[in-house]
Amino acid sequence: MATNEVTTPRSILITGATGFVGSYLMKLLERSEAAVYGTCYPEKPPPDSSNLFYLDLREEKEVSELVNKLKPDWVFHLAALSNVKHSWERRRETMETNVMGYFFLLEGLRRLERRVRVLFVSSSDIYGAQPDDATKKFLSEDDPIHLVNPYAFTKACGEWLSRFYVACQELDIVIARSFPHTGPGQSPAFVCSDWARQVVRIEKGFSPPVIKVGNIDCERDYTDVRDTVRAYLLLMQKGRSGEVYNVCSGRAVKLREILEFMLSQTSVEVRVEVDQERLRKMDIPRLVGDNRKIREETGWQAEIPLDQTLRDLLAYWREKETP
Repeated sequence: MATNEVTTPRSILITGATGFVGSYLMKLLERSEAAVYGTCYPEKPPPDSSNLFYLDLREEKEVSELVNKLKPDWVFHLAALSNVKHSWERRRETMETNVMGYFFLLEGLRRLERRVRVLFVSSSDIYGAQPDDATKKFLSEDDPIHLVNPYAFTKACGEWLSRFYVACQELDIVIARSFPHTGPGQSPAFVCSDWARQVVRIEKGFSPPVIKVGNIDCERDYTDVRDTVRAYLLLMQKGRSGEVYNVCSGRAVKLREILEFMLSQTSVEVRVEVDQERLRKMDIPRLVGDNRKIREETGWQAEIPLDQTLRDLLAYWREKETP
């Protein structure tokens, strides 16, 4: 299958470079011969940093000025409000950041009057809850979308913006529809990292021996963050403009199994308790992807087993967590 002729970039911009995934992508691109720049928000860049820039995507003028200053050949657009629970609680900020912020970025790139290659990171959340007759299905890029939370809505908008700017403004945009990913350094606002942190706090005696959970019976498709960023790079190198690619392992795992594995890695006795605050307003029972397209067109596949990812996540919190 034909792919784009992609030239080697001289300048790369990563929005959200200091976030969980962005920091891994920055590290991966250290080997690149290109100048690699990143944005951060809400934290300010370190005083000695020459390649990180503070940027609130909601500020159109600042977005345009930074794009014009850096004139990147490649842009990895990772910056977003990505927590589903927070997207219900902070709806306006989620819409403004994820939709208008991306629009401002694309407008800035359009005004450069040169062909810039962009990776837009979307989410498997846009598949939503599938019909009952598809509950055992591995979702492909051609399956219909069912939006069930504000975060998913913003990512669907981003995909449509991407297609518009490819078709009508001649931008070069590849869409990565990412399924859940985790690993060392992830915020405890996300389930695997939350559970790992709770287990470690119990081990160290900082918390009572009760782990609080939400719905542990739904199925998910988890990939290690280190595999995920390799996928992003390969998509920039080989993906086709305007196309959507699932980034997923193609393995179904119940959250209950992840919890049981984590508890098997500790010697302390732990009681599991459902916390109503951790239950989603609208949950998706099964979210498992078909990764044939990305494998066939880029050669990517997930390499790090989930058990190893979870061990590394526990090790991260054992080193980090203090009273």
